[in-house]
Amino acid sequence: MKIENSNHNNIYFLWSGKRKLILTKNLTPGRKFFNEDLINEENTEYRVFDPTRSKYAAAIMQKISKLPVKEDDIILYLGASHGYTCSYLSDIIGINGFIFALDIAPRVVRDLVKVCEIRNNICPLLYDANKPELYKDKIAKADVVYQDIAQRNQVEIFLKNIDLFLRNNGYCLLAVKSRSIDVTKDPKQIYDIVKNKLISKLKIIDYKVLDPFQRDHCLFVCQKR
Repeated sequence: MKIENSNHNNIYFLWSGKRKLILTKNLTPGRKFFNEDLINEENTEYRVFDPTRSKYAAAIMQKISKLPVKEDDIILYLGASHGYTCSYLSDIIGINGFIFALDIAPRVVRDLVKVCEIRNNICPLLYDANKPELYKDKIAKADVVYQDIAQRNQVEIFLKNIDLFLRNNGYCLLAVKSRSIDVTKDPKQIYDIVKNKLISKLKIIDYKVLDPFQRDHCLFVCQKR
């Protein structure tokens, strides 16, 4: 068993037979949050990052170019849900980074709070991402904005938050759920529409369709001009 570096910041690979596993170093060794597998090698504990549960991990499996999240980053995460992907980004950014993790649903934020009680670099926020004026005084300027929201106007929500919270030349990641935008259109049509909206405001670094790990989803990596 040999754990290898990837070309993504603080992401590692391990081959298990013919299957490639994505790993992060566990920021809180001995603690797991989502029944994930833990692997120990040379006094370091790693968490297995499941691409069927995270668009970020799915994009890695789809060979997206280098993802921008790195150690010490400040992240605004829109649509954090129960905190699965958030917990892995917490591993990546380390103890000196910070995540503002926002979701509109009280039920999932209660689960998110349980993660935040262990991970001091995540702050849970119960707000509607479509109304950033309500939380603008509670968010610091971010190095990265990450959005995973299944709403028809998800692109508009993304751009609105970028304008308010993302630093100049900062990076932003948008997980597009095509069926939430228009169920009558082919997903590729939706991705093309989204691409055209983004390119008018942002520099697109890369994007990948996430099937079969995340059906009818695409992840865009962009940079603020």
